[in-house]
Amino acid sequence: MNTLSFGLLSLISHSPLSGYDLMLKIQPFWPAKHSQIYPLLATLEKNHQVTYELVSQSDKPDKKVYSITSKGIESLRNWLTEPASDPVMRDELMLKAYCISLVDPATSRKLFNARLEHYRNKISRFEDRISQIRAASGLQENGFPPHNSPNFGAFILLHKALMSSRTNIQWCEWVLSAIPPEEI
Repeated sequence: MNTLSFGLLSLISHSPLSGYDLMLKIQPFWPAKHSQIYPLLATLEKNHQVTYELVSQSDKPDKKVYSITSKGIESLRNWLTEPASDPVMRDELMLKAYCISLVDPATSRKLFNARLEHYRNKISRFEDRISQIRAASGLQENGFPPHNSPNFGAFILLHKALMSSRTNIQWCEWVLSAIPPEEI
């Protein structure tokens, strides 16, 4: 099985989801399209790692809502014991930063200010979601959900995203300080 298959199983292990819902929920972790997800779900179903319930909809075609099986849970447990592959990063701004000297300072500043705003918006969303998990779990300010809680993984990932966003804000501000001021 490929990593996306395990990602789908991971999401379904928390709650039953349709293929469309899976496509939306996997995006923060792994870019995937419908054309990738639906064949994998069919394979996972064929291999008895997921089952589905057909849900009738009056205004749309019926949808399949997938649930993980005990065999799917066992596959996830085995996968979790394997070392993770090296992280992959694709960020268009990194390529632009490499050759940024080809444009004027105003253009450079605009690129980095836009990214700065992007990270500031993300921080707000991450902090809101962390607060929701804290409230739902009855946590104090520095507390963690229990390790065996379904919220534990989301909680630690949200904190990683929050820390990364803060670091990226510092980097953008640092770059902006290095760009020469505009001539008046």
